[in-house]
Amino acid sequence: MSDFPGGIYAITFETADTGHLLEQIEAALLGGVAAVQYRDKSADVARRHEQASELVTLCHQFGVPLIINDDLRLADLCDADGVHLGRDDGSLREARIILGKNKLIGASCYQSLDLALAAQAAGADYVAFGSFFPSPTKPAAARADVVLLRAATPAIHLPVVAIGGITLANAPQLLDAGADSLAVLSALFNAPDVRAAAHDLNHLFEAESEQ
Repeated sequence: MSDFPGGIYAITFETADTGHLLEQIEAALLGGVAAVQYRDKSADVARRHEQASELVTLCHQFGVPLIINDDLRLADLCDADGVHLGRDDGSLREARIILGKNKLIGASCYQSLDLALAAQAAGADYVAFGSFFPSPTKPAAARADVVLLRAATPAIHLPVVAIGGITLANAPQLLDAGADSLAVLSALFNAPDVRAAAHDLNHLFEAESEQ
């Protein structure tokens, strides 16, 4: 098992413009994001392989892990730092066998502490709960709440990621409830200045650590 970094976890937006994607992710990295997840649901296998491979190289220049969403084969092919699996995306144990002990494996646990406990037992490196707020990316997603985060803190001995509609305004309540990392997409990449948005979000963790 590897250590998943706390902090801002940037989720990529889907685009065919690889150059623009890399520019935006570099801006987020310059702003201090701690991890990046490549998420692309398109059927363009060549594009996805190219983008993932380029992102691995870019993220490593900043010492930041690049994690692939839902696609174990792609994570293996591009030598990413790990994979993030949803409920229907395959076995955590299989992912560990294929990727090895030094890669990161994350699990979506939605609104379920039981799923998180099962993922912890299966060898996950971190668990993710959400959606905590209305999300432009997944507007129909079921809601989690801070009560779940507070319940997870004593039971889950892994980093806990919060996801879903997170902004600079609503993020502090998630950190107060025990989230170790905040997964964000719109709050970063819909901002007029991605680097500044990443810096401002990252500052929340610095303020939290000073308390």
